[in-house]
Amino acid sequence: MPVLRLRPPLGELEATFVPAHGLLATSLRHRGAELLGERGIPLLHPWANRLATELPDSPLIPRDEHGLPIHGLLAPYWDVFAATSSMLGAELDFGAHPELLEFFPYPHRVVMRAGVGARTLTVRTTLVAGDEAPVPVSFGFHPYLRLPHVLRSTLALDDLSIPTGASEFAPAESFVRGARTYDDGYASLRRGARFALSGGGRRIVLRLDAGYPCAQVYAPADDDVICFEPMTAPTNALVSGDRLTWVAPGSSYTATYSISVA
Repeated sequence: MPVLRLRPPLGELEATFVPAHGLLATSLRHRGAELLGERGIPLLHPWANRLATELPDSPLIPRDEHGLPIHGLLAPYWDVFAATSSMLGAELDFGAHPELLEFFPYPHRVVMRAGVGARTLTVRTTLVAGDEAPVPVSFGFHPYLRLPHVLRSTLALDDLSIPTGASEFAPAESFVRGARTYDDGYASLRRGARFALSGGGRRIVLRLDAGYPCAQVYAPADDDVICFEPMTAPTNALVSGDRLTWVAPGSSYTATYSISVA
């Protein structure tokens, strides 16, 4: 199975991607130390998080503990069109696969470009609508971040102020995780919003550079990972229509996030 490793000659960061597994980022290493949990950084497309609807059983559809569709469709059909020691470009022609269109009947293409600098991984994703019909945008990513050899009791987290709706506001805060758990959604995020975790002499910052107005923060009780999930729409937007963006035929939508390590 082809594996693509990105590491600039003088960089401290190395990223590994597997096109046949949905262009999954399976590893992100800083000075040789692994910063991802075993599930890596999957692309969640054509929907991030859960859908409150019934879909036929299919091996292409992951489901949560309640049987709801979650985290999009499993699509291994990525074609790599560019690759160097520090960047890659790959494309998924979604409309060329009837088994995908059965569950998301909107022909389109997804183009992903990933680049690794000295201390930063940047991922730029573009959805290009087909020529015949508009396409709803609801993709995201699920980075399973971790700091090696750091106990939960000493793991520090902080973020920028996050507005979560007309009547609720989550202020900036910095805290030690300890036994705290999260599975919370945020919307109306400003461009450049960021989330950070630090410990053991390292600090990881995930930044929503453009196109991600929503996010999910997930920190389970039974794992040492912290997930800050960039999302182009709120959970269940394909069903609810809440803040759902549609791309006109022949047009595109681009979103970018980055992960920096110091």
